[in-house]
Amino acid sequence: MGSEIQIVLIIVGAVVALFLLLYLLPVNLWFTAQLSNVKISLLNLVLMRLRKVPPALISNAMIISTKAGLRITTNEIETHYLAGGNVNKVIKALISADKANIPLDFKLATAIDLAGRDVFDAVQLSVNPNVINTPPVAAVAKDGIQLIAKARVTVRANINQLVGGAGEETILARVGEGIVTTIGSSIDHKHVLENPDRISKTVLSKGLDSGTAFEILSIDIADIDIGENVGAKLQTDQAEADLKVANARAEERRAMAVANEQEMRAKAQEARAKVIEAEAQVPMAMAEAFRSGNLGIMDYYKMQNIQADTDMRTSISKPGESNKK
Repeated sequence: MGSEIQIVLIIVGAVVALFLLLYLLPVNLWFTAQLSNVKISLLNLVLMRLRKVPPALISNAMIISTKAGLRITTNEIETHYLAGGNVNKVIKALISADKANIPLDFKLATAIDLAGRDVFDAVQLSVNPNVINTPPVAAVAKDGIQLIAKARVTVRANINQLVGGAGEETILARVGEGIVTTIGSSIDHKHVLENPDRISKTVLSKGLDSGTAFEILSIDIADIDIGENVGAKLQTDQAEADLKVANARAEERRAMAVANEQEMRAKAQEARAKVIEAEAQVPMAMAEAFRSGNLGIMDYYKMQNIQADTDMRTSISKPGESNKK
């Protein structure tokens, strides 16, 4: 009974050892690589397993790249995997670039991949250009008429500028700036409507794709609409503002005139008060003159006659006031 248990334990241990051996020694991957004319040693596959690098991924990448005629070493692929890159996309991108005669080496492809960009999509975009539709761009010609333009920008990826190059947002902003500049420098809006290709030629001549991850192939004006008469609106607003300023100045002058009138009335009242005060002192002065002998009775009658004559002339010169009295 004890010998049978030992035999079973030996068999189980042998099976476990065989599985461990097959796990550490991926013979099937090595054999497949040899059949595909890929020079990779069995020891190298074992070391990959110990470095926590999937041997199947590296082996398949080497087989695909070798069949495609690419010269890549296992150390390069393994280094890119350990750096956090996507090995499969890099290999697919290199194969696509090679078939399309696009200059792309392994170093640049891995740099693009590690920068966070999809290198395979970048190659596809370089082969098949993409069309970007700009949002409506409003600009005003010199005659004050607003034009609203929409453009279609055909771009393809610039492989050499993918690392550190600006994206689509920069392309759209620069194209919009070029449209505004071109329309704004036009004498009138009719000239722009008659020659919309002038916008495309002017914008393309500015080299708007410099420093970006794209190369602009063409800029086509899809639509131009006439907007508001901005010049007339500004003139109307200016006229309204000038009118308000004139009204304010007129009101200021009216207020000053009213204030001056009130001041003159106050001065007139003050003068009347002084006259009344002086007239009040006349009887006292006359009495004093009588007492001192400086004024006689005949002089007093003459003065009364003069006063009566003065009142009569005043009433004749102002008939309305005499009737009111």
